This record gives sequence, structure tokens and C-alpha cells, in this order.
Amino acid sequence: MMLASEAPRVSDAPPSLKMPPLSIVVPVPGPGPASRACLAALETARTALGLDAEIIAAGVADASSPSPRVTWVRPSGPGFGRALRAGLDAAHGEYIATVDAECAGASAVLEALWTNRDTAEVVVASRYVSGADARMGLLRHVLSRALNKTFSRGLSLPVEDLSSAFRLYRADVLRTYRIRATDYDVLPELLVRALAGGWRVREIPLHVELSRRRRSVMPLVRLAAAYARTFAGLWQLRNSINAADYDARAHDSIIPLQRYWQRQRHRHVTDLIAGQGPVLDVGCGSSRIIAALPSGSVAVDVLANKLRYARRFSRRLVRASGFALPFADASFPCVLCSQVIEHVPIESPILSELRRVLAPGGRLVLGTPDYANWEWVWMEKAYGFFKPGGYADEHIAHYTREGLVRQFEGLGYTHEATRYILRGELILAFRKPA
Repeated sequence: MMLASEAPRVSDAPPSLKMPPLSIVVPVPGPGPASRACLAALETARTALGLDAEIIAAGVADASSPSPRVTWVRPSGPGFGRALRAGLDAAHGEYIATVDAECAGASAVLEALWTNRDTAEVVVASRYVSGADARMGLLRHVLSRALNKTFSRGLSLPVEDLSSAFRLYRADVLRTYRIRATDYDVLPELLVRALAGGWRVREIPLHVELSRRRRSVMPLVRLAAAYARTFAGLWQLRNSINAADYDARAHDSIIPLQRYWQRQRHRHVTDLIAGQGPVLDVGCGSSRIIAALPSGSVAVDVLANKLRYARRFSRRLVRASGFALPFADASFPCVLCSQVIEHVPIESPILSELRRVLAPGGRLVLGTPDYANWEWVWMEKAYGFFKPGGYADEHIAHYTREGLVRQFEGLGYTHEATRYILRGELILAFRKPA
């Protein structure tokens, strides 16, 4: 597990040679009757589930209740985030569950999470979905609701409860993250990074009584500052092309121009591929165009997180580079490549690969900005200014309509259609000679 903790893992027990099915991580703020009762209940729940699960308590070991079945790890410093990261670093299970040590009924929540393990890569026991019954103090409820509304709306997240500590992760979701948060802001950070990776997140109702935590003013101020820093960093991630759902979310963007652009692209492309038979979509990203591909189509992308997100569109997905498509010659009656060729060198083999897999008499639909038009040149500058981290920074090959038409007609192709979006984005359709 690689979570970029600040110190090496310290454990009282050597790692198991055999990967257990489940690791249960419990950040323990300090010795006390609540945490002792929680750990005892989790040991009982482990037996009831019939699992060879490991329990990892992250905190200062409680000498008053030693148990050979609980592994204690020491965090690198104070804070819930450091304790959680230490526990995650020490986990060896195929799945990792996290629970709140100061909560009665944690064992029942664990059973519900484990039952739903096959429904998503991250399962969250949520206080704010239908059917939930989570009892907590009024101040905690108000602060929690305000926090979750700010994060979910500000980051366009399809999750209601980002601060619930009751979760089940498939372990490989966490392996490549570099988690920076050191307090409770680690909880939204983990979820947002999972969503950016294209993993599925599902919420189930939480039924539990939460402890009434008492916090002084200064710790609350420090926690608010930590949440603000984390929100700023996650906002950049959510609005960059590195987010798995970047293309899909743009379809419903709050920015009118971006929303219009995406919907026009969807309309033109789906119109040009209609009736052409199965489509090979090269560089599909997470665009909603994937859902409109006809039966028998294949969507290809080199980025694993985009393809993970695209699973919801129920189309065949292949991870591959457009430089070497893993398909035989003349495999598809229609090949689509939208907003890809401008991101790779102009001398790359991508255009020859698109022609190779296209069947004789088939249609090629090609989308790219038209750098011959001043409208696009100025829009790209504006886009780069207002949307730093967007695709505009990655355009390294500049094409024009005249150049592409001349190139393909020189190969015997017939130019059948030209579409524009605000005289900037160019979408061409060519027919391969039969």
C-alpha cells in the first residue's frame, strides 16, 4: 500500500504471508472505554462474518486491553489523517474497511459494508441517503451538513456524505494515491481521488449512533483551515483533464460555452456515425458519445481511469494507444477519432492506423480544432486563461480543414461532410475508397 505516509510503518506483528480477504482499520484517538468496546465488537463481527480478517488499530496501544488479534501501528504524528494513513499503510487485505472507533454499533456497519462489496470499488455508509438513521449532536450535524454541501456542490461530486469514516475500499484503489491531508480532511480527499481515478463509489444507508465530540474553538479553526486547503487542491484536480469524468461532466457544465460546445460535438458526431454500423472510437475519453455508439462498437483509450469511468456506458472497452491499434486491417465500417490528433505529434502514426483499421467503403469521422480560423486561435487563448489545466495546454499539432481534406483526397478518400462548432472545432467525414 503506497499512501505517501510521513514515516515508515511500525507494527507489532509481521505482515501475513497470505493476503487476508479483509483488513479493518480503526484510527484510535486515545485509550478509552469506547475504543476498547469498538475493537472487541469488531473481533466478534470478524468471527460472525467467517473471515480471516486482520484488525489494525492506529494510535497509541491500549495496554489495558491487549489482544493478540489486534495489530497496533503508531502514526507519524497527531491527527486523524495521519492515524488513518498509518493504518492503511499497514493493511494487507484485498479489501480495506475503515470504522470510527468512538461509535457504538460499528460491527453492524462493517457487516453492511462487506455485504455490498461487489457493488462498487468504494462503498460508503452514508448519513445523508434515503433510509439512513445516524444519530449525532446538533452542532456536529450542522457542521457536517455544511461541510458536505460545500464539497459536493463545489466539486460537482455524486456523493452526499464525504466525511463518513465508515467505508470499504478495494485495496488496489488506494495503492497509487499520494494523500496529503493530516486530519479529518483526509476523508473527502480519499473519495475525490477515487472518483478522479474512475472508480465506482456507492453509498448505503448508515444506521448508527455517533459519539458527541467536544471541540474547543481553536482546534475547530485549524480543522476548517485544513478543509479549505484540501478543497482548493481537490478543486484543481476535479477541473483538470486528469479527472476520469472530465469529458462527461463538461456535457452539463455550469459554464454555458463549455456546455454548449460539448452538446454540439455530441450532436454532430452522433449524426455522422449514424447508420454506419459498428464504430471504433479511438481516444474515447469519458465522453457521453460512448453511450451513443451502436451495438458492436468498441471504445479505445490509453488512460485507464477514463476507461474505468466509461464502464457505465456498457460498451466494449479496450486500453490501447492510437499509435498501434490492436485490431486487424479493415476491422470496422466506421472509425471515429474526436479531439485526439492535436494532442500527438503530427508525424505520429495515428492517422495511418485509423485508415488501416477502417474497412473499404467505410466512413472516417475526424474531429480537431481548425487553426486556420482566427475564431479558434482566440478561443484557445481564452480557454487556456480561464480554464488552466484544460485540454488547450496540450495541443501540439495544428491542423486545418484545407490541409486534412487535401491529405485524404490525395489517398483516394471522398470528403463527405464538414461540421463546425463556432468556427473553431472542425469535424470532418471521409469515405474510404471501396
